[in-house]
Order: sequence, then C-alpha cells, then structure tokens
Amino acid sequence: MSAQPIEGAFADRIVAWQKQYGRNHLPWQNTRDPYRVWLSEIMLQQTQVVTVLGYFDRFVERYPDVKSLAQASLDDVLGLWSGLGYYSRARNLHRCSQNVMALHGGVFPKTADVLETLPGIGRSTAAAIASLCFGEQVAILDANVKRVVTRLVGFDADLALGANVRALWDATAALLPRGRTGAADMPRYTQGMMDLGATVCLPKKPDCSNCPVRADCVAAADGNPQRYPVRTRTLKRSSQSIWLLWAQTDDGAVCLSKRPTPGVWAGLHCLPLFDSEEALLLAVPAGMRNLLQPSPAFTHVLTHKDLHLHPWHLAMPAPVDQTVRWDDGQWVAKDTWPALGLPAPVRKLLLQASVT
Repeated sequence: MSAQPIEGAFADRIVAWQKQYGRNHLPWQNTRDPYRVWLSEIMLQQTQVVTVLGYFDRFVERYPDVKSLAQASLDDVLGLWSGLGYYSRARNLHRCSQNVMALHGGVFPKTADVLETLPGIGRSTAAAIASLCFGEQVAILDANVKRVVTRLVGFDADLALGANVRALWDATAALLPRGRTGAADMPRYTQGMMDLGATVCLPKKPDCSNCPVRADCVAAADGNPQRYPVRTRTLKRSSQSIWLLWAQTDDGAVCLSKRPTPGVWAGLHCLPLFDSEEALLLAVPAGMRNLLQPSPAFTHVLTHKDLHLHPWHLAMPAPVDQTVRWDDGQWVAKDTWPALGLPAPVRKLLLQASVT
C-alpha cells in the first residue's frame, strides 16, 4: 500500500467546492433534521438518488416525523416501501423509529456511537447523521467516499480484508476538518465528500479535471484511478426458479400469503410460492385445474440472485369460497391489496392485469 501525505487545507477545499458545485437541491439536504437525514441515508443504501426521490417524498408526507412512523403498522410501512427493494431496510426503519421513541424519548441521539446501537444503522450511516445534523467530527465511509479516499491516498490494499477496511477508516478520519471551525464545517464537508464521489470521482471515467483535490491525488498522478478501490472477493451470483399461483376472482380479489422471515421477500404479502410446476398443480383441487393458465415467465434480478418466475393464473368466479386458499393465504379485495407490501414483480404483475 502506497500513500502520500495530504498537505493542509484539504477539508477547506472540499467545503468550498461543495458550496459552489455540490448537490444542494435534494429534499433531504439543507436540513439538520435527523429524521429526514436518517430516512434518506437508509433509502440511498444500494439505491440510486433518482429512484429514492419519489419514495422519500411519499414517506415524509405519510410519516412526517419519527413518532408517526413508530405508530404505523409494519404492513403499512412495507406497503409504502414496496418496489424500493431490500425490504430488511424497511423493517429496520420501523424498528428503529420505535426504539427512538421508547429508548430516547423520540429524540435521535447526537453521537455516532449511540446512533450505531439502533436497528439498521451501521457505522457509516451513524456518522452521516451525527456529522450532517450535529456537527460531530466523525468520518463516513460509504461507497462514494471509499472511492474518493482510496484514490486520493493511493490505498491499494484489498478491502475484502477487514484489517484493511479498518486502516481505510483511519485514513478517512485523518482528513476530517479540525480546529475551531471543524464542527461547523462538518455538515458541508460530509456532504462534499459524498457529492465528490457521486458527481466527479466516478467509478468509470472520473472527471479528474474538475476535482478540487486533484493536486493531492495519487491515482490522478498515476493516471489510473479505475484501479481503486481494490476488492478481490466477490459474491457469486445464484439463481432460483419459483412458481407463483396467481389466484384471482373476477371482481379482483387475490389470494395472498405473508412470507416468513427469513427467506425471499420476508415479511411481504405475496402470491403463494412453489418450488416446481408439479407442486403448484398438485396444490390446486382437481376440479379447478381446468381454470389454470400459464402466464409468461420472466426473470427478476436481485443483487446477487436471479429469480426465474413462472406465474400460473387461476381465474375464479366471485364470490370466492373462503375455504379455498393456499399457503395460509387470505383473499384480499382489489381495493385493499395495492396498499400492502408486495414484492415488486408481484405488484407489477397484478397492476398490469388490472389495467388490461
């Protein structure tokens, strides 16, 4: 691992750059409200800003503060989250709001160490909240900041190893604003580091000519910024085939079951799932199998898994016999199921059918 000392005023340049060129228009910026900052940080994990914008606005409209979120039902929260993916984030979001109310009197803790004890808040997220809202001089290390710092100091150690990640945390902390104005500069500095990685220090084709700290950057001097960060270990992709029993009455009611935790789509309401076509067919009473029709199969891509989905449509007359159901499911009326937490491909399937 090579490194180069950063001569003074690094943090000052980040702060000045953020004022002039950083992102200042997003709805969770220009605020010291920890509720909004926390909500945005959780939503932005592995999700692009353009996707988060609409969800963030709807969440804040429905749940304007931590108390209203804590009082909501998990089903309602999952319903509002539906389509954003990584549903454990929504479950932790709900648990965290309840912990803030029960353990902290409805007030978010002001230090990263205490914030990190809350469900779903890791070290970097805790530091983001503490620095952006309370001026605590702590470093964040999300994907954008990792890229900025590894390139800046020429950190070429393998981040697949925990010891090297800890060393990178130390290198990142060494760059923080110091002195009398350090705490006051922290919100804009933290935002600047994130903005620099998101808009200039890109994974491919970084815009080095417009980087405020190019003169200090080892990767820019070497002419090979794409080699950073270094991570050799990658998760293997897997695939799974799932058959879905899409039982629906002619008045729009759908049979849905709540998925167990853990497992695929844990905690969400879903069409009954089967491991094979044979298992699905056997689950349908013989006298109803003539009503079954296969729908086009499709693939839903998760981060490290491809789900090959095979829906079979079972059109049933209304009113439905409530004793006819699958996988401990319940019949849900057409004006009710859209508000439930549904996996994105299931919601898309049902919504497409409702407009055709």
